[in-house]
Amino acid sequence: MSDPVGNLLVLLDIERLEHDLFRGQSPDERANQRVFGGQVIAQALVAAQRTVSEDRVCHSLHAYFIRPGDPKVPIIYQVDHARDGGSFTTRRVVAIQHGKQIFNLAASFQVPEESWEHQHDMPDAPDPETLKGLRERRVEIAERMPERLREEFTRERDIEMRDVSPLDLLKPEPASDVHQVWMRVARDVGGDQALHQCLLAYASDMSLLGTGNRPHGLTWFDPKLMSASLDHAIWFHAPVKFSDWHLYAMDSPFAGGGRSFNRGSIYNRDGKLVASVAQEGLMRQKKPKN
Repeated sequence: MSDPVGNLLVLLDIERLEHDLFRGQSPDERANQRVFGGQVIAQALVAAQRTVSEDRVCHSLHAYFIRPGDPKVPIIYQVDHARDGGSFTTRRVVAIQHGKQIFNLAASFQVPEESWEHQHDMPDAPDPETLKGLRERRVEIAERMPERLREEFTRERDIEMRDVSPLDLLKPEPASDVHQVWMRVARDVGGDQALHQCLLAYASDMSLLGTGNRPHGLTWFDPKLMSASLDHAIWFHAPVKFSDWHLYAMDSPFAGGGRSFNRGSIYNRDGKLVASVAQEGLMRQKKPKN
């Protein structure tokens, strides 16, 4: 029986080769032409976490996607100990394939401490129970898909997502850049805070890139669109339990120069802001072949 969440947990349990050297794998899915960005973010964060004292929690990460990842070969993660301070620890992680950097990440960890607090309120959104799931919506339009893509398009997912204002993937209309999605790991996984941060980091690369496409009536299915994540940043504000529903409230204040800028706020069901995300993505019109 398929267990997408179990497969995801295996994916995040990267292999230690040496003290600061790790090896990660990619899912065995033939439909993938490149490694999903959220996978590389999460695996790199795991590599960094495994070199940091357990009393320190990641509070921010900043990453650049340099080359497309090849899903057919392992990814080597090399960790650099940038700093070990009294309150903060900093790590740099370089991901390598075919002898070249494909991705790098800088992450900072902090000993938890008490301080003044404030946050913006969570925006109004319908309850996730009132919305259709991603797979349910995809099954409904599967007959409009090329037959060779239907199985991959409608498979069970490791992250459960419920879109507040979904676009028709195959025939989208221009829509507001303000975009909300409820999301969670598809079953309870237990685990500590480090695992749940990695799961949230993995999911944070879902839907965000497409936010900048919405005002232009574009989706990743449009043959005119060339799209890819260029960089990605996450700030963790509060403990995460990603087995519970979280609202991903996104917008895209700018697109131009072949790029879109997208940002997101992630709230737990109680309205606590647990993370903020920002990403710039490639948003280029493909040139016709001569």
